[in-house]
Amino acid sequence: MARFSELCLGPLESVPVSVVAQPGVTLMSLVADALGGRSQGLHPTWRRALRSAVPEGAEAVLRPLFTREYSMVPDCLTPTAPLWETDLSVQLDRLAEVPPGLLLQELESDFDGTLPRQWQSVVDRPKAFIQAYAAILGAVWEAFGPVWARAGSLLARETERVGVAVVSNALPLVLAGLGPKIRFEGQTLYVPDPHPETFERGARRVVLVPIVSGNGASVFSFDRSDAVWFGYPVPGLNSLWTAQETAPAERDPLRLVMGALRAGILRELARPCTMGALASELNCTPATVTYHCGQLEAAGLLSRERRGQHVVARRTATGGALVNLLSP
Repeated sequence: MARFSELCLGPLESVPVSVVAQPGVTLMSLVADALGGRSQGLHPTWRRALRSAVPEGAEAVLRPLFTREYSMVPDCLTPTAPLWETDLSVQLDRLAEVPPGLLLQELESDFDGTLPRQWQSVVDRPKAFIQAYAAILGAVWEAFGPVWARAGSLLARETERVGVAVVSNALPLVLAGLGPKIRFEGQTLYVPDPHPETFERGARRVVLVPIVSGNGASVFSFDRSDAVWFGYPVPGLNSLWTAQETAPAERDPLRLVMGALRAGILRELARPCTMGALASELNCTPATVTYHCGQLEAAGLLSRERRGQHVVARRTATGGALVNLLSP
């Protein structure tokens, strides 16, 4: 049964939001999937390429970080600190120079002096572990770097999409569609976590980090003092798997924020419409329309009611206002 950590965001209109294309988060997602046995939905072609690129024995080196009993990467070993440093070469150089004493100190603190068995080999030879760990991450990124470069247009588009959502008070739609593993209800974000906790955002900034790895990607940190951040699959990821060029973004803010289908549903509901008629007009299955209408209804943008054998959908005042605001 899936377990979730909870992040209570508070009223969204007062939440400061940033988007950061942080490659270190993507790197950790790639490593977790290809070498750590933690599925992120990585495409099999990429997984095979990354496994072939790393030194022999890489999975054994990384095993302490991804054991099923407790998955944890000490702060000093994460290529995401500082979060705002997006030059990964700087982060990787820093990792290679981590003092062994710092790693041992963090392990002592993280585990309250009771070290899990899988970390004993690291404690016995911390310098050798740090060097091997940095070499593995460097090899993964050398193999994956060209894909990250190709993803530049997707990352730029996602930054624009979130920006439009923030200024148009449509942030709940973005949060509700971050990926199959992430849920958003009310003012709370739910992220899968084998060791769930509940966090309050307080006055901290929220940082969205689009990930270029797999459609099940989920990486997060809710315990920093300056910000809470969470990574999610960048929209359009499938185009990179097939090496297709991403088409230029259409200058339609509603489609940009909501996606083509949900934007189409709201526009079709200028007048009330049955679910069957919606599916026909949008050339998709009734089940697909039902799912997306459910998400839009949860966001307060449409309502549905049964009339005899049919279910009729209609735009709410909020939905109509959003369409008018975001229509070119």
